[in-house]
Amino acid sequence: MIAIIDYDIGNLRSVQKALERVGATASITRDPTMLHATQGIVLPGVGAFGDGMANLRAQGWIEPLLNQVRGGKPLLGICLGMQLLFAESEEMGHHAGLGLLRGRVVRFPESGFKVPHIGWNQLHLKRVQGTAARLLDGIPEGAYAYFVHSYYAVAEDPDDILATTEYGVEFASVVGRGSVFGVQFHPEKSQEIGLRLLQNFVSITTSPGQ
Repeated sequence: MIAIIDYDIGNLRSVQKALERVGATASITRDPTMLHATQGIVLPGVGAFGDGMANLRAQGWIEPLLNQVRGGKPLLGICLGMQLLFAESEEMGHHAGLGLLRGRVVRFPESGFKVPHIGWNQLHLKRVQGTAARLLDGIPEGAYAYFVHSYYAVAEDPDDILATTEYGVEFASVVGRGSVFGVQFHPEKSQEIGLRLLQNFVSITTSPGQ
């Protein structure tokens, strides 16, 4: 079973339906103690970074989530959920994140491109190996995914960047380290490509060592 964390800031039901469509058993939960009984965790999210962290903290998610991830349980952050994986954000002030990946979240520059970045855009895949490669299995170079965001993550370690997208700047659109993954786009809105990525994540949760 995959747990979808409900911290009052996510697009939960559509993520659940997408996971179920690729054959997973997915449960939306507000109970942090449930995480130990799951095969994988999804952290979705829409909205502001500071609000997301405040809700996770107030509802008692942070330590249980970090403990499970440190134990090797696969985690997928979606949109804001991906940004929360990083150390900090400059969105409406300075906010500390989960710190699972090194880097910060910044706003798109004023470069003639409309902000927020909304719509379909391409994924440019990096050469990766191991579990990271499994997340992108079957996703072709240049595949289109659906984005809605005004901020993006700047990863300190280039090895954590699995795919990039260009929108005025080149930014990390898929990230990963160990069993921690994040996607800036919405897989539940990205049709076949999004479903394939979710299917790959489900496969990782059922056989993480392969």
